[in-house]
Amino acid sequence: MRMFRVFLGCLMFLLAGQPAAQMPKGEYLDGHDSRVAVVLAHGQGLDPDGNVVGPLRRAINKELGFHTLSLSMPTLPGAKSPDLFEEYAATFPDAYGRIRSALDYLKQEKGVERIYLMGHSMGGRMTTAFLADNPDAPVAGFIGVGLLAGGKEPLNTNLNLRKVKVPVIDVYAEDDRDAKAAAFRKALVSDRFVQVPVAGAKHDYRGYEDVVAGAVIGWLRKQEAK
Repeated sequence: MRMFRVFLGCLMFLLAGQPAAQMPKGEYLDGHDSRVAVVLAHGQGLDPDGNVVGPLRRAINKELGFHTLSLSMPTLPGAKSPDLFEEYAATFPDAYGRIRSALDYLKQEKGVERIYLMGHSMGGRMTTAFLADNPDAPVAGFIGVGLLAGGKEPLNTNLNLRKVKVPVIDVYAEDDRDAKAAAFRKALVSDRFVQVPVAGAKHDYRGYEDVVAGAVIGWLRKQEAK
C-alpha cells in the first residue's frame, strides 16, 4: 500500500508539472460547457475568418453552442494560384502539427470530448491527409466543403478519403469544378458518407453561406443524436 501511495504521488507530481496545451493561431469561439468542438481549416490564400470557414464557424457556435476553432493554416508567398497547389505538399507536416495542437488544446484545456474536423479546398486536402495518416486521431467526423482532387498523395483529397473511416459530409458546388471531383467520390456514399450538392454555388460559396451552414449543422445534429 505504501509503495502504491508513493507511485500515485509521483504520478500526480509529474502530471501537475506538465505545461498547459497552447491554442494554435486562429479564430476561436468559446462553447463554454459544450463537450463538442469543430476545428476548421481554410483554403489556399485565405485566412481563419475568410469565406466558407468564417461564416460556418460562427453559425455552428451560434446554432449548436459548440466550440469552434478556425486554424491559421500554412500559406506560401506568391503561391495563391490554384495551378500551384502541388507546391503546398511541403507544408503538410506543418499543417498536421497545427491540427494536433488544436485537438490537444480543446481536449486538455476546454474539456471537449468529441471533435469534428472541417476543411475547405486546400484545407480539405490538408485535413483529409491528416486523417488518412492518423487513423487513431481523436476525431468524431469530417466535414468537407469544396473538396478538390488532382495530384498525388497526400494532396489528392479523393485518395485520402478512401482511407478515412470516420463519418463524412461532403458538400460540393453542383455547378462548378467541385462537382467533377465529387463525382469520383459517389462510390463512397453510404450510411457513413453523405454528399450534399449546392446548386448554383461556385468554389468560394459566396451567397450560399446559409445553405452550407444548414447542411453542416443538420448533419452535426444527426451525428450527436446517435
